[in-house]
Amino acid sequence: MLKSIFKSPIQSSSDKKLSETIRLISGLTPDNLSLYKQAFRHTSVATEIKEGVRNSNERLEYLGDAVLGAIVAEYLFRMFPFREEGFLTQIRSRIVNRAQLNQLAKKLGFDQLVQADLRNANAVSILGDAFEAFIGAIYLDKGFIKTRKFVVERIIKIHLDIDAIEQTDTDFKSRLINYCQREKKKLSFNLVKEVGTGNRKEFVIAAEIGGKIIAQSQHTSKRRAEQLAAEIAIKTLEEKGVEV
Repeated sequence: MLKSIFKSPIQSSSDKKLSETIRLISGLTPDNLSLYKQAFRHTSVATEIKEGVRNSNERLEYLGDAVLGAIVAEYLFRMFPFREEGFLTQIRSRIVNRAQLNQLAKKLGFDQLVQADLRNANAVSILGDAFEAFIGAIYLDKGFIKTRKFVVERIIKIHLDIDAIEQTDTDFKSRLINYCQREKKKLSFNLVKEVGTGNRKEFVIAAEIGGKIIAQSQHTSKRRAEQLAAEIAIKTLEEKGVEV
């Protein structure tokens, strides 16, 4: 019933090509192709459809983040039946962190599908955001069971090495905090400015070490902006030969 209401016919050759691409990626033929088009539309190229609301992938990203987190949490819960909650939380955060999602999106070819104006976009997180939005689109189009099958069978089992992830620390903010504590350097994440208004507001966060700005990043979430700034800061330090 719901699918017949929301189903959008595929007519143009570009729509047919996108539908086939999505089928190859997910193993699922889209019923509502407009959801997937929106998943690949960054806010930098979106249009306003209602005051303060744009037809970008941000709402789908929000939904996909929650759905992906739940699927990964259940998978790890069953995979490690005797491990404590703290361990499960840590591994889940390493799987769904921005750097990991960016890599997964690149492997799936999302860099060829995402629509964005790089002059007005945070390039560090575009692909990872689109990955979460894609999960949100599948969830709305196909439901939770098929979304979980896609994530487990086509993402986790094919593209992720859980044992390797268990040994890798990809929480960049924690890594940077540990480095500064070890070197007895003061670290702070400071709000530089807010860009935009309403649902389009983004936060520019700077990572400062010893009062000097090492890196800064911008995102609609302060927490993610801090993680992205920490990631850039670590890469900057490592390029200078500093072991972080």
